[in-house]
Amino acid sequence: MNSFQFLVALTASFGGLLFGYEVGVMNVVLVMDAFRIFFKFHNWNGDGLDEKGQPTKDKANMMYRDLKEADNKATLEGLITSSFVLGALCGALMATYLGEKYGRQRTIMIGACIFTCGAIIQGISARHWAMIAVGRLITGLSIGCNGVLCPTYISEVAPAKIRGTLSSCYQLMTTFGIIVAAVINSIVWYYTNVKPDGLGQTRNDIWKEVSNFEWRFALLFQVVPGLGLALLMCFLPKSPRWLCSKDRDEEAVEVLAKLNAASTSDELVQSELKAIQEDVAATRAAGSSSFGELFSPVIRRRTFITFLMQLFQQWTGINVIMYYQSQIYGEIGFTKFMSTVVLPIINNFVNFVSTFPGMWGIERLGRKTLLVIGSLMMMVFHISTWAFSTQTKNGKTWQYLAVASIFLMVFSFAWTWGPVPWVYQAEVFPLRVRVKGSAVGTVSNFLNNWIIAFVGPALMKAWSTKTFLLFAAACLLAWVYSQFYVIECKGVSIDEMDAKMAGIITYGYLSSDALRQAALMSSYIKVQLNLDAIDSNNF
Repeated sequence: MNSFQFLVALTASFGGLLFGYEVGVMNVVLVMDAFRIFFKFHNWNGDGLDEKGQPTKDKANMMYRDLKEADNKATLEGLITSSFVLGALCGALMATYLGEKYGRQRTIMIGACIFTCGAIIQGISARHWAMIAVGRLITGLSIGCNGVLCPTYISEVAPAKIRGTLSSCYQLMTTFGIIVAAVINSIVWYYTNVKPDGLGQTRNDIWKEVSNFEWRFALLFQVVPGLGLALLMCFLPKSPRWLCSKDRDEEAVEVLAKLNAASTSDELVQSELKAIQEDVAATRAAGSSSFGELFSPVIRRRTFITFLMQLFQQWTGINVIMYYQSQIYGEIGFTKFMSTVVLPIINNFVNFVSTFPGMWGIERLGRKTLLVIGSLMMMVFHISTWAFSTQTKNGKTWQYLAVASIFLMVFSFAWTWGPVPWVYQAEVFPLRVRVKGSAVGTVSNFLNNWIIAFVGPALMKAWSTKTFLLFAAACLLAWVYSQFYVIECKGVSIDEMDAKMAGIITYGYLSSDALRQAALMSSYIKVQLNLDAIDSNNF
């Protein structure tokens, strides 16, 4: 791999930075007093809390506002948070059409501009939850679309032997975006929510706004990475595969030459161009693909694997932690400062750093192995978090053990279930239906993410830390799924994968059921094997 290929993959991965910042910013914004009062999650009569979060009448000891929660707080919080994921779901559905018509590079760039528009709407929102929800839905459209196309684009420009590692850069940048959001907005929270003006002074209008600078700045700051990605994508090449599919072979060979740091007449460049041209010709001969093709005998298993993998990724509970972690730490018994500033930054740093072992292990240990290990580890740490949280009244030691379990759960996720689903769905499908197959996985991710984001506040309010037992049960199911249903694709060419997925190869033997299927799908496989052998040998 040369430096240009790496820079192309890294820049495209900045789509994950936008996703991560959007996730990270809401954790802090949701606990900003001004945001809570503005959208009527809480009201404030002027009372204050001391450093430990206890009510006090002594103005000298007052540190924070003593807000009173509204009855509909959990519902409004769920609506605003989940609207982003609903937009992402729609964006993922649009990605296939836009990616094929306008190309991966241009669509990612347009998506970044849409993200910027959504961020502006959020930041200038009027005093009604609907406007900020619409803004978050618009940013979600961008994230959903780019969530499909960024990993796909990377997989089409990366060398085959390190495709998994480079594709996992998208997850790495997502975790980096979360930690950037946590650091910036925790600083903003500290300077605007600790010893604010008006503490101890009676407020006749308990719903009256306070200064809204804090949350408007936090949301408007999203414009910076949004415009940054749009600008950087202007300098990246279009996918050579997409160019050939549009009969722009001269442009495609120039891109291949640049990616390989060679001349257009170089033997390797010409070989790759010929392979792509044959690929495009074979695809056209087979006719245009459809979503129905994802459920054909040779492909349907990988469709179900991809859908379920993204489903289980969300039901590990990771995004309940990332969206609402400050409130979880407060429930365990930590102070506002610890819950809002210190612990989220530590947790987000753990999330970021833990992605690196995943980038190493995904090629050396394999996709399936990481899923199996990760699901078992997360189940154990979910159970220990619940167990320790039941003892927090017996001393701070139990509080720190509970939060350590949360950090270990995040570590377990970040190096296994974090990167693997995105890498798996970007490489497991034949080129002919790759974008559509990747879209199915992304839709599953955002659909379940939306469910989690919407019901998360209600679950935490009703069950408190018992919610972790629900996620432990989901991790157990994820282990069963990983152990007995997922097919390892590390080191497997896609033509071999066709046979494995269809059941023709079972531990080195031919299965009788598969043999009965073989006659029905032989013509289809012949086309697919031709496409995929070219694909696996050249990229």
